[in-house]
Amino acid sequence: MLESARRDPALRTARSGGPHKFVETYKQYYPRLFAYIYARVGNTHQAEDIVSDVFERVYLKLDSLRDRDALATWLFTIARNAIVSHVRKRSRETIVDHDVLSELSPATDSVESEVMHREDLAGIVRAVRTFSRREQDIISLKFDAELANAQIGQIMGLTEQNVRVIIFRTIRKLRKIMAAQRTA
Repeated sequence: MLESARRDPALRTARSGGPHKFVETYKQYYPRLFAYIYARVGNTHQAEDIVSDVFERVYLKLDSLRDRDALATWLFTIARNAIVSHVRKRSRETIVDHDVLSELSPATDSVESEVMHREDLAGIVRAVRTFSRREQDIISLKFDAELANAQIGQIMGLTEQNVRVIIFRTIRKLRKIMAAQRTA
């Protein structure tokens, strides 16, 4: 058995149990993978399609996984490549799915606070989209996919320290942009 399969219980389960055990792996990683992809494409239906494609690729290529550190790193690398392909096909569309934004907003808020919340979210999305593609990817992997800095470093080809510095600087830039938007 591969060293990575020994360390990653989801991979061990997926490899040993066939399609039925792969369902467990799917359930474990789907929410984080969807959040990461949705943050990058901004559309629920497109994100669902890309997630489906990613899991299909993972299932078909699972036996080719060799000396990887963990299934999560491999999975999000495939997802990142799928997003890059999607973006190339769709060029530079910016679509914000208002259905998902409304789900993020608490139902007990007043209409005014809900509108302000949506404006804040839209402002954050606009600000993040001004960052470099690398910064956007790292922020999405950290906060949407909830990956550790070491895993992000493996996916992006960076050191863990470099990832930490990029996250710190990007968040600082985002705070400055958001502060400037509030005072404007």
